[in-house]
Amino acid sequence: MKPRAGLVLTGGGARAAYQVGVVKAVRDILGNPQRNPFPILCGTSAGAINATTLAVFADHFSRAVGNLLEVWEHMHCHHVYRTDVASIARRGLRWLGALSWLSRQNPISLLDNAPLRDMLERTLPFERIQEHIDSGALYAVSVTASGYTSGQSVSFFQGGSGLEGWERNQRIGAAVSLKLDYLLASSALPFIFPAVKVHREYFGDGSVRQIAPISPALHLGADRVLVVGTGRQTPDMARARSNVYPSLAQVAGHALNSIFLDGLSVDLERMERINKTVRLIPPEVLQSVNLPLRPVKVLFISPSQPLERIAARFVHELPPMVRFVLRPTGAMNRSGSNLVSYLLFEESFCRTLIDLGYQDTAVRAREVSDFFDGTEV
Repeated sequence: MKPRAGLVLTGGGARAAYQVGVVKAVRDILGNPQRNPFPILCGTSAGAINATTLAVFADHFSRAVGNLLEVWEHMHCHHVYRTDVASIARRGLRWLGALSWLSRQNPISLLDNAPLRDMLERTLPFERIQEHIDSGALYAVSVTASGYTSGQSVSFFQGGSGLEGWERNQRIGAAVSLKLDYLLASSALPFIFPAVKVHREYFGDGSVRQIAPISPALHLGADRVLVVGTGRQTPDMARARSNVYPSLAQVAGHALNSIFLDGLSVDLERMERINKTVRLIPPEVLQSVNLPLRPVKVLFISPSQPLERIAARFVHELPPMVRFVLRPTGAMNRSGSNLVSYLLFEESFCRTLIDLGYQDTAVRAREVSDFFDGTEV
């Protein structure tokens, strides 16, 4: 099997700016290469948008990273969702009507992400993905979404000839020609952004029920995987005493952390355990029983600082109407900043996360260089 490196970008709303800092550092460590060092790109939620951007511009990796920086370093909330009074009030009233039985219409979402659709439509020529696959600049790209009816985690992928779909317990891989709807479905945060109908089913954020975030890259043929998380991985800590009932924002932030962070932690532990097991089995034994098992090199990079604490410093930069809506939930308080960190698509916050991602990767430059040993860059 030809050695191929995979890049796995997880979800996290505005937290995905951290991923841009990581790939920027990888670009600099590798000496600003034109050749794409990641033939396999996999993304979920906001990470799906970043991964697809790299795929669309896979013919020049340094330029692709530059495109991501151009967008994220000048990001504002109104580029992602409507922040005007009329739009937010209209959706708020629809929710109140549904909750009070005054309306029989199901509320679609708290926020309208039509601006995100418009921005992606303008900036991502999806037809270039197949061109790069045909030229060899890219091998495969996938985005993962969650089906609200079936409950399945579906990885929609586009790749070279010979790649086949897969089916496992509650997760499948489906070969498609990627288009905008797949990205919007993958990044549809539960309750916050509207679900998207793809084929015969409505899909939402891919991090929901994604129990194996690394598996799409392995199914697509990666023998080494760089995984970029959007949450700080900390050892279990002693429970702190609290006499204050948690706010709605605190509960919502906790739920989002569970969606975006817990599955990745479990999958990384599983990968490490399987790698240790495979290394104990002599290669001739694996060959004799025709078991296609191999150790997979994994490099995991995640924030060295809690992103919710960084978000608390920039919460005042949210648009006035968004602050007005979130204030009763407790999101403006430090304890509720977890929720805000997913919605804070503002330039200062995004630039801070990009810088953090760059620094966290730069200090591990030797590990990054070792990761690419044996692959063409």
